[in-house]
Amino acid sequence: MNRQTGVILTGLIAIGAFAAGVTLYSGWVAGEPAPVQAAAVPAETFVRPHSPVIGPKNAPVTIVEFFDPSCEACRAFYPAVKQILATYPKDVRLVMRYLPLHPGSAEAIVILEAARQQGILEPVMEAVLEAQPSWHDGQMDGAWAAAKAAGLDVEKARAMPTDKARANMEADIADANTLRVKGTPTFFINGKPLAEFGPEPLYTQVRAEVEASKR
Repeated sequence: MNRQTGVILTGLIAIGAFAAGVTLYSGWVAGEPAPVQAAAVPAETFVRPHSPVIGPKNAPVTIVEFFDPSCEACRAFYPAVKQILATYPKDVRLVMRYLPLHPGSAEAIVILEAARQQGILEPVMEAVLEAQPSWHDGQMDGAWAAAKAAGLDVEKARAMPTDKARANMEADIADANTLRVKGTPTFFINGKPLAEFGPEPLYTQVRAEVEASKR
């Protein structure tokens, strides 16, 4: 696949996944039901084999974050999430689920998936989030430039087939519907919805789960 073909495919996935995200979001506004509890759905609804994981595979506490790299609130939460992982390096893992709800979101997810394949997901994600104001309107040059500066092989990333990334996004959107996710970021800690929105409540709930795992 040449570079031009990769760019075209990236554009197609951006259009298709963003349209799917808009459909999901329009559904939240009508009813706004509360997120469901773990007991109400199969465990695999929270964590799929394709889901990016940061932290120990067998950590006793799992944070599932429905995440949009173009979401300003996701960007604002990231330092708190990173600090939680640093505080509990053996006890907590982060599972990322993608919800492309903004212009450029799906293409940014393709960048992150390419970074994951290249083994540099975390530094590229941090760089893309840091540069978010420069590409938040869907003009993606800033996102690609940030990813390249963080070590991404952009030529390989642009040539990467995007059918798998699109399928993964569609699966994440379907699970978000099942879990009645209202927006991004939405967190579940060991299957329990975040009781109160905010970085401090997130830390408090994670700490409680860590302490419970040690009893």
